[in-house]
Amino acid sequence: QVQLVESGGALVQPGGSLRLSCAVSASIFSIYSMGWYRQAPGKQREWVATITRGVTTDYTSSVKERLTIFRGNAWNTVYLQMNSLKLEDTAVDYCTMNSNDWGKGTLVTVSS
Repeated sequence: QVQLVESGGALVQPGGSLRLSCAVSASIFSIYSMGWYRQAPGKQREWVATITRGVTTDYTSSVKERLTIFRGNAWNTVYLQMNSLKLEDTAVDYCTMNSNDWGKGTLVTVSS
């Protein structure tokens, strides 16, 4: 069974930065894509970013230029670098493998 574990969520002030991590217990050859989704309070879960085949990245328009998704050298770890955080970035962030397996999430709270 594939397991994904997110970490790095915290309480930060607007303009601050965080780096989220996702560790997946799976062969790197089984990973087609890794992605991040987030769910803000009272809203549906929404897609944030994806890295496909360890190279190609895609982002939702609302986070471009502020967030960066990248993988570790081991290929079974993916990160989300979050800069210039805004209040609307407050959410539980989830990591997914192949849009099929999911982690339990890590909470990011942006508040003054």
